[in-house]
Amino acid sequence: MTTAPTAGSGTTEPGGGTPRGRAVVVLTSIALVALLADLLTKHLALQALDDRPPVRLLGGAVYLTLTRNSGAAWSIGADHTWVFPLITIGVVGWIVWMALRLRSLPWAVSLGLVLGGALGNLVDRIFRAPGHFVGHVVDMVSLFDPYGRVWPVFNLADSALVCGVLLAVLLELTGRQRDGSRLGRGGGGDSAGTPSGAGAGQRERA
Repeated sequence: MTTAPTAGSGTTEPGGGTPRGRAVVVLTSIALVALLADLLTKHLALQALDDRPPVRLLGGAVYLTLTRNSGAAWSIGADHTWVFPLITIGVVGWIVWMALRLRSLPWAVSLGLVLGGALGNLVDRIFRAPGHFVGHVVDMVSLFDPYGRVWPVFNLADSALVCGVLLAVLLELTGRQRDGSRLGRGGGGDSAGTPSGAGAGQRERA
């Protein structure tokens, strides 16, 4: 007797391609868009905001002001700039490793945003002044104050990172797994109409 393939096995589905293949395409596409958008906005900021006072927008809710940050938020770790590229390379490696097992499109979006944001700032660390792996990150958006005294001045890469991490937290809280499955609620699975041998208390497809 032929056994039907299990859910989430990664086999080809109607419409072509496998769940992993589609997830990797989504992750890569979002990371590339985030990276290119970050590089473009930094280029425009360097062209338009250098040697000029902050630009006030939305009644002072947002300011465009060019800064170069050697550290993290609030210039934390400014004296140890070389550490941040190493951390970023580790994050990129972890995401690549996760992509080998990825089946979930929501997780692909999350990891794509994190990857694109991480690469955007990594480019600055490697290639911008004052030198390789100690470069200063270009930031240009400040909230409620022109000089980042309310919230750290940030860039598009930072925004992509934060959005990706927040989405990852939401996916974890709702039980969505990176392999495309979803944890059963209450540890008992779907009790209504689910055969006891059909993976009750295990996982449901997301």
